[in-house]
Amino acid sequence: MPAVLEEVIPLDNYLAMPETELSERIEAARKELGPRVVILGHHYQRDDVVSHADLTGDSYQLSVMASKAEAEFIVFCGVHFMAESADILGRPTQRVILPDMGAGCSMADMASIDQVEDAWEQLEEIGVLEQKVAPITYMNSSAAIKAFCGRNEGVVCTSSNAIPLFEIYLKNFDKMFFFPDQHLGRNTGAKFGIPLDKIVLWDPHKELGGNTEEQLLGAKLIVWRGHCSVHGRFKDWQVDKIREDHPEMKVLVHPECPHEVVVKSDLDGSTSFIIKTVEESPAGSAWAIGTEVNLVNRLEKRFPDKHIRLLAPDLCMCATMFRIAPQNLAWALENLAVGNVVNEIVVEPETKRWANVALRRMIDLTEKKG
Repeated sequence: MPAVLEEVIPLDNYLAMPETELSERIEAARKELGPRVVILGHHYQRDDVVSHADLTGDSYQLSVMASKAEAEFIVFCGVHFMAESADILGRPTQRVILPDMGAGCSMADMASIDQVEDAWEQLEEIGVLEQKVAPITYMNSSAAIKAFCGRNEGVVCTSSNAIPLFEIYLKNFDKMFFFPDQHLGRNTGAKFGIPLDKIVLWDPHKELGGNTEEQLLGAKLIVWRGHCSVHGRFKDWQVDKIREDHPEMKVLVHPECPHEVVVKSDLDGSTSFIIKTVEESPAGSAWAIGTEVNLVNRLEKRFPDKHIRLLAPDLCMCATMFRIAPQNLAWALENLAVGNVVNEIVVEPETKRWANVALRRMIDLTEKKG
């Protein structure tokens, strides 16, 4: 390995660099690093970054890819909680780099470990935990919350495996506490026939989450008051508008969308499900898709023989995912090439141990069901 520089190459060196030069330098650094580095890119990532990824996928696929990666360095073009998961699942000798530390997730920020532990204590005080309660956290959460689930017989889930994991936990537990995305929790619970009045919303800023003891004791599913800043903005009237203006179009949405949007749509599913559905649809088919705009635009370019549009054309991209730009990727890779590890994501050992339990449980149960 080259000697470590006394000073990291400044990011400012890359900010005004032309796109062509950035792309060339990214590829040159990759070539120099060879098999020592693997670049993972989430489907919502911008085109000029994901085009450099060795592997692309949704949050579940990338978590599995991270667990199987052989490279010394995992450069994660996604958001913070994804890079944390890569560090949790990776080998001790591997190091995970997030090209921009500002690439977070507003949904993950809606549930802190202190809030979750306080909610659990309140449930214990009123006797809810005398029932068998499974804490389930969406992948879009901090390592600390994943560790909480690992310690309490819970699990991590993603939009692609929420249904099989709910099936397992509904059979083995009296109720579930799902965080931080209320919409994925509610939509998945409803698919198993749980009445909406048995799906209780927990507001972390209110005593007992804003519920009565009777509501919490009688609930089958408690969902955290959190949401995706992109998917949460889709509305049911937008589905109605598509039906009116383009009756030939099928509506395909992500289950992070509100329940009233999902129930009016033709199909809903994870990012991978959306991609596969469009891939396998016949030429000439028409789709209005309710998910992140970069993915929809990519599908539109990839399948010119199909009619693809965003369900709500005025919605924006995932702003935090968009923070990772070619400038950040070039900066991170060229620093690695000269021996500087920048923006390393390191999860504290005890947190990593228990979060790994919850993540491995997710992977094992998903593979068994699959």
